Amino acid sequence: MSYILLAPEILLTVLALALILIGLLVTEKSKNMIGYISAIGLAASLVMILGRTGEGSFFNNALVIDPLSQIFKIIFIVVSLLAVIASIHYFKDNRNQDEYYTLILLATVGMMVVASANDLLALFVGFELASMSTYVLAGFEKKNPASLEAALKYFIIGSLSSALMLFGMSLVYGVSGTTNIPEILAYFKTAQVSGIDILAMIFLVAGFGFKMALVPFHMWAPDTYEGSPTVVSSLLAAGSKKMGFVAAFRVLVLALVAVRADIQIVFAILAVVTMTYGNVVAISQKSIKRMLAYSSIAQAGYISLAFVVMTQMSIAGGVLLALGHALMKGGAFIAVAVVGYMVLSDNKNAKNTDDISNFAGLGKRAPITALSLFVFFLALAGIPPSAGFIGKFVLFYSVTVQAVSTASTWLLVIVIIAILNSALSIYYYARVIRYMYVLPPEGEKIHEPLPYVIALLLAVIGTIGIGLYPEPVINMAMNAASVLGV
Repeated sequence: MSYILLAPEILLTVLALALILIGLLVTEKSKNMIGYISAIGLAASLVMILGRTGEGSFFNNALVIDPLSQIFKIIFIVVSLLAVIASIHYFKDNRNQDEYYTLILLATVGMMVVASANDLLALFVGFELASMSTYVLAGFEKKNPASLEAALKYFIIGSLSSALMLFGMSLVYGVSGTTNIPEILAYFKTAQVSGIDILAMIFLVAGFGFKMALVPFHMWAPDTYEGSPTVVSSLLAAGSKKMGFVAAFRVLVLALVAVRADIQIVFAILAVVTMTYGNVVAISQKSIKRMLAYSSIAQAGYISLAFVVMTQMSIAGGVLLALGHALMKGGAFIAVAVVGYMVLSDNKNAKNTDDISNFAGLGKRAPITALSLFVFFLALAGIPPSAGFIGKFVLFYSVTVQAVSTASTWLLVIVIIAILNSALSIYYYARVIRYMYVLPPEGEKIHEPLPYVIALLLAVIGTIGIGLYPEPVINMAMNAASVLGV
């Protein structure tokens, strides 16, 4: 075993522990440097992953380094890096910065463990490490009742989803006699489908569905995203949700091959209901954070199409859309954080800082933030050239090809529904764009804090860059999908 392959995880774990010690040794005024240290550590981990070509397995094949784990680790680290950079200003002069950045790093390590998990026990440990950290992060504004409420709801629903997922795993272990995913795959290739297999699939879909915020397992997402600190909402919506997808790829697509047809039917229903419900409810939202939450639910519905046909191209499309969504949604929440800063700079006692009325004239008051949000909204709607367009195009095209090749009318109907939903989403994105560029501003132009600007520009560059030059990312996604043997 070459532990060099685990260097990113080791670096972030050691750095997280070191930040606690640094927080004890420095003065409160000096704690602002902890954010910069965290950003450097995450950037170093990202460079390690991008420069790494080897594959391997560790701890009796419980963890694997392969193309699927690598691309999702890139997603998790990029989202965490954007959140940390934005947090440098958001939590400036906060006396608990050492705990805050430690929790972000540990959450990132947990997500990376989930990405590499090749064993159900390792998968569960990774989920819990990331979940426990994000529960605390959601309630980090201890004097804000909305933040505490968000954390409590997130904790209760998250605990329920973990229980459902764990029970499903126990059923899989009961019938296969192992928790190792390749060994489970070998068992299900020759086993007859039983009632217990179907029951295990149902519980696992429910458990992963909570993590992915699929309808009807979505109820925690809007309240949690709205009440959490905005930079934490960025991490939750753009990063931690993707854990459910990579886990579902490993377990539902790869391991439970015997019930693949049942999984496809279940996800066909979930995908249609989720994307439709998310878009319809988003239309009526006046809180931009809630609107982005329901938009995120709709995006989860699109990504779920990858499970409906389970071809290499569809899985690659799902991975591409997950990567694009991480950049777009992470950047959008950071833009909302800038608006919150703008509102509070006008009135320190202001509430509902994410109300749509606060976005009036944003193009003149905060031009970089407004332009970035404009790019993210167009990308989320699937307008080219953007990462959102590339992901949706590959995903929708893969389902269409499968529908034509199998003469499947219901697959064509699903594609049409997905396209109509993408068109519907343009309405509520355009409404915010109208507020930003058509309505007059209520206040003077503000100085946009540099950390926010850097985070926004990085997200914009990634979103547009993938749209203009998608070939390397498509190749990475195709290699990731090949791991699943579809």
